[in-house]
Amino acid sequence: MKPVARAALVAALTVAVDQGVKALVRGTIDRGDAVDLILGIKLVNVRNSGIAFGMFSGGGVVLVIFALAALTALLVFFFSHRDRPLVWLPTGLLIGGAAGNLIDRVRDSAVTDFIDFPAWRAFNVADIAITFGVLSLLYVLEGPPARGAGRRS
Repeated sequence: MKPVARAALVAALTVAVDQGVKALVRGTIDRGDAVDLILGIKLVNVRNSGIAFGMFSGGGVVLVIFALAALTALLVFFFSHRDRPLVWLPTGLLIGGAAGNLIDRVRDSAVTDFIDFPAWRAFNVADIAITFGVLSLLYVLEGPPARGAGRRS
């Protein structure tokens, strides 16, 4: 499978899982309610009109434009580096995560968040994909550690 197809598949799966779980949460947990799971972790049904951790709340159209610009930059990067090993993985995760949250923003003017850890803001599957997308992009850019790195000769 070619890198473009792999990235598209990862993005499509990310959007499908994100939107499916969000629909399940919206359909089973009343807005503002919480379900205790374990060790203080809760499933909640909240809306975030900002970006990560609620920053820039109420940013509306500006946030959508920013997200579209970031997606465009990511696509330019991907197509100019598509032969780099594994670049399809972070690209798919980042596109899928961004698209999942953009769908919410366009539909509801806010993102549905539902995973709530103690002392942490609620987040969703798209946020997880974006986080792992950034981490895996750093790995792809830096490459695996060289064998024997840190070893004295």
